[in-house]
Amino acid sequence: MNYIRKTDQISPERLRDLLQDLVDIYSPSGKEEEVLKYTTKYLRRSGLHPIRQEVDENRYNLIILPEDEDDIKLCFVGHLDTITAYDIENYEFQEDNGNFYGLGTVDMKSGCAAMIEAFTVLAARQKDTAPVALALVIGEEEDSDGAKALVREYSFPWAIVGEPTNMLPCLSHYGYLEVLLRTKGKRAHSSMPELGHNAIETMLKLLLQFTDYSASMPHGLVYNIRDLSGFPGGFVVPDTCEAWLDLHIPPDSRIDGLRAEIENVVMSASQHIPFLDSYIRFEETYSGYRISPDRPLVRKIKEVYEETFSKWEPQEFRSHSDANVLWSAGVDPIILGPGRLEAAHSPDECVAFAQVVEAAHFYLQLASSM
Repeated sequence: MNYIRKTDQISPERLRDLLQDLVDIYSPSGKEEEVLKYTTKYLRRSGLHPIRQEVDENRYNLIILPEDEDDIKLCFVGHLDTITAYDIENYEFQEDNGNFYGLGTVDMKSGCAAMIEAFTVLAARQKDTAPVALALVIGEEEDSDGAKALVREYSFPWAIVGEPTNMLPCLSHYGYLEVLLRTKGKRAHSSMPELGHNAIETMLKLLLQFTDYSASMPHGLVYNIRDLSGFPGGFVVPDTCEAWLDLHIPPDSRIDGLRAEIENVVMSASQHIPFLDSYIRFEETYSGYRISPDRPLVRKIKEVYEETFSKWEPQEFRSHSDANVLWSAGVDPIILGPGRLEAAHSPDECVAFAQVVEAAHFYLQLASSM
């Protein structure tokens, strides 16, 4: 990458090349150094001046600020990290009939590329800087350490987060609750399990109680068993088992009430599961939220949106994202980006490039309107 042709309009060719380069760089959470180096050089060659915001010893966010750093009205936020590759030999960019395949095409390098393209055009126009910022952060797929660092140092009232929404605006966001369950048993020789008590078997019975609970709830709780591990390994009956659960909670749900209900599920399970000795701990907790469509900036975004798309139909975003971190820090985040959420984290992750171009046009129009 030696030269970036500057134009004062969105360039699909330039955008395509950028997206391909981003996808071809493997950048799972915690190992974003290479994609950060590439993106820093790209932004500088585009006439932008990225600020490195240190997150840890080797990792950092990239921030583009307006001339008046204290007057940011809107920040465009995207994360450059991905999950680990489903197949490390086959994660790179591929193109087929207008669709782009590869790790991170949906979540969310297409959103990042569209935002970068919009800011590249803003820089080429060399007009008075709009009161908008761009934050390319790290670590979203793990503990959102990039977003947490961002809100510790910078203040802004609104954000557009380019997570995949199929370019439908999400004014509502699910909450998130991460739960650790642990069951205890009695260790014995693997050939004589009747002399012990298998902690994994106990955990499976307890998880069935959780499954029944989540299925019976009318409020749309999304429940996923993310990890299940027994200890110790080897030729023994395991005496400890741990399970990690992801709970995605509709925007209007009360997390404190949900935590009480979950604790009751565990307590009640002891009546049905012999020898149950369990422990529960709540880890990451983020509230959901709703943003009123009648707020002035939302109305402005709607006007810009309807110039590019046919109809304004606000949705709910049912996953966890950096928007939860922003909301907890007092920012009002709207989720709006290319790609479909159901394609993210899948072996066949792909995005329609035409929608990435649409996203870049929308981000540019919105930034210019500010």
